[in-house]
Amino acid sequence: QVHLVESGGGLVQPGGSLRLSCAAPGSTLDRYAIGWFRQAPGAEREGLSCISFKENNTDYSDSVKGRFTISRDNAKNTFYLQMNSLKPEDTAVYYCAVNPYGLCVWEDFGFWGQGTQVTVSS
Repeated sequence: QVHLVESGGGLVQPGGSLRLSCAAPGSTLDRYAIGWFRQAPGAEREGLSCISFKENNTDYSDSVKGRFTISRDNAKNTFYLQMNSLKPEDTAVYYCAVNPYGLCVWEDFGFWGQGTQVTVSS
């Protein structure tokens, strides 16, 4: 069992930036794939970005590619999502998650953070 604690959401103007953090107190994440997802009202959950365990490959959805950056700090058991050039359509609840199988396969992410609201509005 992995307990994930998210922070960093909030209200930001269009074009602004936010950084989300996801900590895993009491766990070691270096063998997990890590990922970020979001869910807007009335929409399905969307996989945004992932880092695999073995090759440390990163993957991004087309909707955030070039604007969002995922990173991990294994020493702190924490990973991040830097979000730049935010748009109103980025408004959603954002979730961090880990995949114990180590791969960037959205369906295999099995441990989830509590979610943090990101609102992009002027």
